[in-house]
Amino acid sequence: MNKQMAIRIAQSTELIPVIYNGKPVYIQEIDELQEKARVFPLDNLHSQFDVEITSLVNAGTKQHI
Repeated sequence: MNKQMAIRIAQSTELIPVIYNGKPVYIQEIDELQEKARVFPLDNLHSQFDVEITSLVNAGTKQHI
């Protein structure tokens, strides 16, 4: 995923599925300078970590939150 797409997803009012290492995650915030995203797995909302934006994959369909 590129940085602009990650920013749009993070700012969206809709839940846009994103995949990291084969698992669905939620993008909490973007560090534009470091080009990293703070994410948490949808199955473990208390586990947040930073990943390279380029390691994220947009999974497609939007869902209203």
